[in-house]
Amino acid sequence: MLEGGARWLQVICGANDAVDSGRDGAIIGAGPGGYETAVAAAKRGAEVTIVSDGPVGGTCLNEGCIPTKSFCRNAQVLDDVRQGSTFGVDIPQYSFDFQKVVQRKNQVVEQLRGGVEFLLGGKNITLVRGKAAFKDVHTVVVDGTEYCADYVIIATGSHSATLPIPGNDLPGVITSTEILDLDAVPERLVVIGGGVIGLEFASIFNSFGSCVTVVEFCKEILPRFDTDLAKRLKQSLSKKGISIETSAAVQSIAKAGDGLSVTYVKKDKEFVLEADKVLMAVGRRPNVNTINLDDVGVAYSPKGIQVDGEMRTSVPNIFAIGDVTGGIMLAHAAIFQGLVALDAIFGEKEHDIDLSVIPAAVFTEPEAATVGLTEEECEAKGLKIKCLKSFFRANGKALSMAAPDGFCKLIVSEDDGRLLGCHLFGAHSSDIIQEIAALMNSKATLRDLRSIIHAHPTLTEVLQGAAHSA
Repeated sequence: MLEGGARWLQVICGANDAVDSGRDGAIIGAGPGGYETAVAAAKRGAEVTIVSDGPVGGTCLNEGCIPTKSFCRNAQVLDDVRQGSTFGVDIPQYSFDFQKVVQRKNQVVEQLRGGVEFLLGGKNITLVRGKAAFKDVHTVVVDGTEYCADYVIIATGSHSATLPIPGNDLPGVITSTEILDLDAVPERLVVIGGGVIGLEFASIFNSFGSCVTVVEFCKEILPRFDTDLAKRLKQSLSKKGISIETSAAVQSIAKAGDGLSVTYVKKDKEFVLEADKVLMAVGRRPNVNTINLDDVGVAYSPKGIQVDGEMRTSVPNIFAIGDVTGGIMLAHAAIFQGLVALDAIFGEKEHDIDLSVIPAAVFTEPEAATVGLTEEECEAKGLKIKCLKSFFRANGKALSMAAPDGFCKLIVSEDDGRLLGCHLFGAHSSDIIQEIAALMNSKATLRDLRSIIHAHPTLTEVLQGAAHSA
């Protein structure tokens, strides 16, 4: 319980993430960071008020992770059908109904949203719908109603960014939100941005039948990922028929007949791409301008709210978690940041969370995943490392699945053998990476990994393959 007779822990939830509130100390909101923190706070005896100005579940459930993964599954099925002859199955003709793909996505989202609604209807939790703003450091106003709070957790999430270029507002220029509700698969799709969001939709719509071109400003796709992984994934996606232009700066978008044209510059030469739809996938921006942060003195910038290791802002009783902090914009990061904030508010550490060990996945075909430091980051830090690699083409399970394209890269400290990072691409990389995340969280070494017996034949044997490669 909170000390000093604290009355509330107020949680504010924006359209994308959440912020929480609860008597005796709790934190919650309507996005993944918010509602998970709310449930955790209620279990600790707090009375929690959750304020949401959009559907519960935030961006992740309604416009991001979940609907995108629903599309991914449909894309995988289509790829498997096309590969049928590899497995001795001749499927000369098949039908593809994109509207059923969208309908299935909507059903998945609605089912999960209902589950979140149920959780937020539990004991000690009150869901308030409306737009919230600070009146002062202890008062939040929602549509004219004031809610007093000893503690406030801000989890208002983020929104899609756009390039400030001519034509960025033309019909047919869409974000990751609108692409989930298209009426039909575009024949030609240009994706501006080769990050996680852009590559996932490029892979999906390539499988759906679109002619896809990705235009990325940086030298490689996935700029924050290990360069080795990014290069290999680029090669793999190119083999699928996705055109990827890197070191390319988009200049403008214009109308072109019934479609659009995208002009970009590469190596001082100008190129033009024709498209039916243009997906703007150039990242996300924290929602910092909606709740009167200036009025209460919370320090922030366009990059996000400033927080310390306890997720506490510059105002001692106000915390922030998730995308709004501008750090790692992942749902699972927001959830665990919420737990860190709760421990600070309650003054009782129930968790031993290392926020430097956060796995991330890219749900392309094949998948990619990463955790820990990249080789480039280790070099920048002056760390002595060794990189150990293995390949899916040497893995029995991968070959039996007709999924030989992939590799595993382990980064190990030369000083003490500690696992510093892992970078994967290949089938089920998003699942395999969790083993290394667990080991890193326990400060495990290469020796520890080598001592773990893995079932055979399984894809996770690629980890043993890398571990024993030197």
